[in-house]
Amino acid sequence: MLFENQVVWVTGGGSGIGRMTCLMLAREGASLLITDVNDEGGEATANLIAHEDGHGRVLYRHADVTNSDDVSHMARLAHDHFGGLHAAVNSAGISGTFDKPLHETDEDNYTRVMDVNVKGVWLCMRSQIPALIQSGGGSIVNLASVAGLIGSPGGSIYAASKHAVIGLTKAAALEYARSNVRINAVCPSFIETPMVTAITEVSQKMAESTRKASPMKRLGRPEEVAELILWLCSSRSSFVNGVSYAIDGGLTAG
Repeated sequence: MLFENQVVWVTGGGSGIGRMTCLMLAREGASLLITDVNDEGGEATANLIAHEDGHGRVLYRHADVTNSDDVSHMARLAHDHFGGLHAAVNSAGISGTFDKPLHETDEDNYTRVMDVNVKGVWLCMRSQIPALIQSGGGSIVNLASVAGLIGSPGGSIYAASKHAVIGLTKAAALEYARSNVRINAVCPSFIETPMVTAITEVSQKMAESTRKASPMKRLGRPEEVAELILWLCSSRSSFVNGVSYAIDGGLTAG
């Protein structure tokens, strides 16, 4: 199996892309540390894996990616419980306000989105990188968005946060390339997840424009994104570093 004897930490594993990534990693033999602030969702993901696997190679813990104590404790837990860390997927994120022009967005929305989407990725990488180096190297995949590659009308703060994730990814990839740590980003468009559902429920117009956004005229599926994440986490992408992959049905090709 692709991740046999490998330990992977996934943030935001309680739903959507994070959950699907956890399920697919487990099927490929990974030992998983799953974290989220959504305990019901995170525990459900862990239970699904435990039911399929039956070998106890999954651990769920509540952890807020904006809390440095939570994050540093999880890095230690990966080592203490599983014996090390070989890959990490930073998928925890929020959309914030997504239906207002920039001049109508408020400071609380800005602070919350930046804290989760940018500070959260920075804090996680800050703890994950030393743990990966201690284990001999590994891979980090950060969940950005096509909104980190192009503009996003009505979602200016979200777009700014995802552009920042890509910047963090590129800089860190250069800093740790000689330490055998690869860091890449995945940039999905609209995927069938609770986050996208929450956005499209704002209005029928937004729901329709979401469906039409992709040249393929459909939403992406979580497993399609997870396949890319698994490849980037694995040794099969061993010379891929500092890259931001759009997975968008061709949206950014136009």
